[in-house]
Amino acid sequence: MALWYQTGMSVWGKIIGGAAGLALGGPIGALLGVAAGAAVDAGVSARAADSDATKQVTFTIGVIALAAKMAKADGRVTREEVDAFKQVFRVPPEEMGNVGRVFDMARQATAGFDAYAKQIASLMRDNRPVLTDLLEALFFIAKSDGEVHPNELNYIRAVAKIFGFSKAEIDQFVFRHVGADPECPYGVLGVEPGIDDKALKVHYRKLVRETHPDRLIAEGVPSDFIAVATRRAAEINAAYDKIKTERGRAANSAEAKG
Repeated sequence: MALWYQTGMSVWGKIIGGAAGLALGGPIGALLGVAAGAAVDAGVSARAADSDATKQVTFTIGVIALAAKMAKADGRVTREEVDAFKQVFRVPPEEMGNVGRVFDMARQATAGFDAYAKQIASLMRDNRPVLTDLLEALFFIAKSDGEVHPNELNYIRAVAKIFGFSKAEIDQFVFRHVGADPECPYGVLGVEPGIDDKALKVHYRKLVRETHPDRLIAEGVPSDFIAVATRRAAEINAAYDKIKTERGRAANSAEAKG
């Protein structure tokens, strides 16, 4: 994947002003054109989106669009969901108006969420960790008002399928976020409680590699999005440590009884 993000630059400042004249293409380009009041050709070929700035803005607008559609999936957009969006994507106060305009237009746009998801999937087809973090962000927004509505869950499942995740992988996402006990460390890691120590360690190390913020930074992911990976990495480490502690206590107890 090309490194299309440069450290020290914020993508938010480009969303309306500098990006209004970019030919982003597809439904995301059309959305930006409507939100900015600019004439953006939504029919340009994918080759027109090769520049670093265009890829970066296309991804960000797509994320806003999916978050907006996600928030409306249960029929209403709550203040908690809007606040969750701001928390996940760390929008600077001076850019809140621009981002809000895109968010509101995405909720009203005739294009379905699948159109935005397909364009993001095409743009990030070689970067599954970023797509994973995007799903994590959608779950975070969905849970912000205290529950995950069935329509929100169906929405996330559909987006994940478009992103290329298998049914087993999607089920693992759902199990971890809306299982009987979301705080269960096994649920956080997406494994069954009966997994043996060796398999658990292998799975844990795989998750650490996939979600480590340094890896995403090296791959060029916008710094505004790294917070999601950082939060996920912390959850993974805490869950693994909790399981090790619990199993250690169980082993010591068994020895004492023996």
